[in-house]
Amino acid sequence: MLKANHRLETPIKTELSITLPFDLRQKSRLRAKLDQSDSEVSIILDRGHVLRHGDCLQTESGEVISIHAADESLSVVTSSSLQSLARLAYHLGNRHVPLQVGDGWVRYQHDHVLDDMVRQLGFLVTFVMAPFEPEAGAYAAGHGHSQETSSEHHQNMHQHDHHHEHA
Repeated sequence: MLKANHRLETPIKTELSITLPFDLRQKSRLRAKLDQSDSEVSIILDRGHVLRHGDCLQTESGEVISIHAADESLSVVTSSSLQSLARLAYHLGNRHVPLQVGDGWVRYQHDHVLDDMVRQLGFLVTFVMAPFEPEAGAYAAGHGHSQETSSEHHQNMHQHDHHHEHA
């Protein structure tokens, strides 16, 4: 089994990858299968760091593995009113909900209870299957997440969006 315990400062192009949902990308210790085979990798990192799409880990034997953010079921709220979105972010933040913030929208991991609360606040909730990259938070360790780390990343994220509304 491969053992990865070092995060590279600068991502590089790799042949090996692991695709993980956000809940697993925030763990400091886990086992995962490589996308290319049934081979497993044991990941042991310092606590407090979230693996982001494009991050690279180096194994004890020298291989480099890139991290891919898995598509997840996300609730999306859009608004042309930044004040309304700020109000929504405040209410979700009071519940310690991780949020991904974009230009005119916020996303959170799908939760019907939160969806009902958001609707009661007067918002329409839609749904997508897309990678979840929430804000790191003001006190987060490690590198932060900028909204658009690159135009390629931004385009890739929106290529995965599959919108559909629920009544």
